[in-house]
Amino acid sequence: MKANGNTVDEILTNIPFDRIVPFNKLHQVILKNLPKGFESAISYGGLGYVVPHSIYSSGYHCKPSEPLPFAGLASQKHSINFYHMGIYSDPELLNWFITEFPKHSKQKLDMGKSCIRFKKI
Repeated sequence: MKANGNTVDEILTNIPFDRIVPFNKLHQVILKNLPKGFESAISYGGLGYVVPHSIYSSGYHCKPSEPLPFAGLASQKHSINFYHMGIYSDPELLNWFITEFPKHSKQKLDMGKSCIRFKKI
C-alpha cells in the first residue's frame, strides 16, 4: 500500500484515524533510536529511514540518486509494518530479535524476512 503523502509530515498526518497514535508513537521510537546522521525520508514511496548521501554518497545501488534505505514504516491493510533491511542478513541479529521480542510484547511475532507486522494495535 503506497503511503498517502509526498513528505514525511504528510504521511504522518494522513494515516487512517485509528492508527495515527500508534503509528506516530512507533515513528518517534524509531527516530529516537536511529544511528547518528540517519534521517526519516520518503523511501520506496513511503516513510523510510535512510542513510543520507552526506554519509554514504553512493546512495542506493539500484537507484544511486536515492539515499540508502535502512528501515521503513507502513500502514498496510491489516497491520502496521516495520521493515528493517538488514535484520535477516545477520543471523546473530535475527536470533537476538526473535529471542527478545516476547520479552517486550504479549503478541506472537508475525515476521517475514525484513517485515515485522503489528496486527493488534
